[in-house]
Amino acid sequence: MTTRIELLELINNGENSGVEFKRDDIDNRALAKELVAFSNLSGGAVLLGVEDGGTVSGITRDKLEEWVMTACRDKIRPAIIPFFEIIRDVEPGKHVAVVRVAPGFSVHSVWHNSGNTYYIRVGTQSREATPEELSRLFQQRGAFRAELRPISGAQLADLDLRRLRDYFGRVRQQATPDEGDEAGWRTLLINTELMVEEGITLWGLLLFGTSPNRFLPFAGIDAVAFPGVEKDYAARERATLRGPMTALLGEGGLVENGLVEQALDFIRRNVASKTVLEDGARRVEVPVYPPEVLRETLVNALIHRDYLLTSTDIELAIYSDRLEVISPGRLPNGITPARMRTGCRAARNQLMKDVMKDYGYLEHMGMGVPRKMVRGMKEHNGTDPELIEGEESFTVRLLAGVEETGMVEQSEPIQEIAQQLGNFIARNNIAATVAADENQLILNDPSNSHPPLRIIFGGNGKFHLKDTQDGFQRQVYAEMARWNGDVSFTQSETLAEGKSWLTKLRRG
Repeated sequence: MTTRIELLELINNGENSGVEFKRDDIDNRALAKELVAFSNLSGGAVLLGVEDGGTVSGITRDKLEEWVMTACRDKIRPAIIPFFEIIRDVEPGKHVAVVRVAPGFSVHSVWHNSGNTYYIRVGTQSREATPEELSRLFQQRGAFRAELRPISGAQLADLDLRRLRDYFGRVRQQATPDEGDEAGWRTLLINTELMVEEGITLWGLLLFGTSPNRFLPFAGIDAVAFPGVEKDYAARERATLRGPMTALLGEGGLVENGLVEQALDFIRRNVASKTVLEDGARRVEVPVYPPEVLRETLVNALIHRDYLLTSTDIELAIYSDRLEVISPGRLPNGITPARMRTGCRAARNQLMKDVMKDYGYLEHMGMGVPRKMVRGMKEHNGTDPELIEGEESFTVRLLAGVEETGMVEQSEPIQEIAQQLGNFIARNNIAATVAADENQLILNDPSNSHPPLRIIFGGNGKFHLKDTQDGFQRQVYAEMARWNGDVSFTQSETLAEGKSWLTKLRRG
């Protein structure tokens, strides 16, 4: 029940995504339109007897409740039974009717002139849904499987028969038609729903198409590697990754990359390994991000993204301190980031998920997020993957992490560090020069007013800062973050000069 105070608060707040004001002399189709739009979003209420500006005019129609229920039965498909109540004396002698609907389990429409019109709520307006919005709405309500949508113009010739033979023959261990047996291939593909009579289905084209992006321009991965922690026009590398999801294997191994392998190659090119000491003596190279975590993240993005959002690719963004994979579309079927961490499963594109399992891209238990991503990152560098749901996107953020000392080690050539240090000196008009030796950088004061400052790199990825003035040595141990010039300190109090210099470098 709504109290008078609660109703007045609703009116004072004005119309919004869940509240609409109407006089009660509207026709039944106008009422049906508002209720359908609310039901197709998150629910809402129509306040009858309130003007658009919020003035309470009161209800005047006889048998109002009966009229409302009849409109919901006759003008809405499938019919809606709303909650109806009248709040009396909202203003002296003026009553307001509240007609409230919950989010629908089905997609509702207004029935008029022997046709259905679908409405959605957008802010304070109820408007007709576009074909794309309607497809997504049906998918969200479980009444439509986007995977099975035939792609206009895509035919059997647009599928890679090499990949299909590999999948059915090697992976599924079943016989395949001869290469020229078009009727046999059509029968096989229709029976497995990779194809329908009208043509190739969405999931068939994404998995096995020769050029999926010819028909689906935004079904790839937009990959970019930035030099620092923010987006920058001066990216280290940009690439638009295209092609089928699945790799092609032969007797000798990998013949042709799929999208997953292309993305992993891009990451390998742009994320340097870090050098660590094993048993305190032997230097070994380890990846910044575990390969199994990257694989799980990329595969999940490909099979769970919303392919009805046709305006954007998956985004792979590499920064100096993190890696992000951004998928178009919200999480499906009531899944939340918290539920993902516990292993709760609900696939938007179940058929694609099943095929990727067949190939071994996903584990059959369906526990990849808690087991591989969450546990894998914690065991690797102590960080927790960030799972972020946006308005129309879902982001997985992996952190480069810290070692026990609280920093990430650097394995880039000393010459590159010298170049950045030199750029910093020039930008800030500092009267100093920098020179690179085999294992050290030397900062010199041309006026000889101050002794050189040496940055000596050890085999463990750490470096020492040494001030040799008056023969007295002071040093600080630190580690370079991934190649962007960032510096963190563990004993910054032991060398104020070095701390000041490198803190400026970090901010420069």
